[in-house]
Amino acid sequence: MKAGSTFFLKLTIFFIGLPILAVCIYGLSRFDPNSPYWALPELENLQYPLLIGMYIGMIPFFFALYQTLKLLAYIDKNEAFSNMSVAALKKIKYSAIAIIVVYLIEMPFLYLLTMADDAPAIIMGLVVIFGSSVIAVFAAVLQKLLQQAIDIKAENDLIV
Repeated sequence: MKAGSTFFLKLTIFFIGLPILAVCIYGLSRFDPNSPYWALPELENLQYPLLIGMYIGMIPFFFALYQTLKLLAYIDKNEAFSNMSVAALKKIKYSAIAIIVVYLIEMPFLYLLTMADDAPAIIMGLVVIFGSSVIAVFAAVLQKLLQQAIDIKAENDLIV
C-alpha cells in the first residue's frame, strides 16, 4: 500500500486535534476566576471542577489521536494485520472509556451549571459521552475482527 493512501485520514486527525488543542490553550484558560460570570453564588464553586474535568478528559483524547496516527502508520507499512494494530485499537478503546468515565464524573457539575445558567452543559456532556461510547464500541469490534483475522492468517501460514 502506498504511504500516501492514508494521508487524508492523517490530515483529518490533525484537523480534529487542532481545534481541541486551541481550546486547551486558549479557550479553557479563559476561565478567569475574577470574571463576573463566575462571581455568581451558584457558579463560584463550579469553575475548578469543570476546568479540571475538561483538562483530564483531554489526556485520553490526545492519546487516542496519537494511537490512531500509529495505527495509520502501521497500515502504511503493510503491518495492518499485526498485534501492534490490535494493541493500538485496544488503547483507543480504553481511551474512549476513560473519557466516558471522566465525563460521567463531571455530569453533576454540568447539571449544576445548567441549573444555574441555563446553559446546554448537560447536552454537551451527553454528546461527549455518546460519541466516546460509539468510538469505544467501534474500536472493540475492530479489535476483535482484527484479532480473528490475525489468528486465521496464522493458521493458514501453518497449513501452507
